[in-house]
This record gives sequence, structure tokens and C-alpha cells, in this order.
Amino acid sequence: MKTNVGTVDKVVRIVLAIIIGALGYYYQTWWGLIALVPFATAFVGFCPLYKPFGISTKK
Repeated sequence: MKTNVGTVDKVVRIVLAIIIGALGYYYQTWWGLIALVPFATAFVGFCPLYKPFGISTKK
């Protein structure tokens, strides 16, 4: 699995995950679990949705 998520993209994903998770916790909904997706893709460095489109934010 070749990484396709760059540093700036990782930071944006982590910040969005924190915001989504906090809102999910604040409103006590299951939507906060969606925050796991950007966290996982940021830490793994691979986004499966980028693959079919040939997108890579990594230099």
C-alpha cells in the first residue's frame, strides 16, 4: 500500500476529526464515530478514495 496523503493533508484530517469527534460527543450522537475515518487515513497515510482518481498529496 503506497502512501498518498501528504503532511498538510494529514494535519487537516486530524483537525477535522477532532472537530467532528467533539461535536459528536457534545451532541451525544453516533456521528462522532465518523471521526475515526479521517484519523485512520491520517495515521496510515493512505486514502482509498484517492486511489481510483490517481490523487496524491504527498510530494
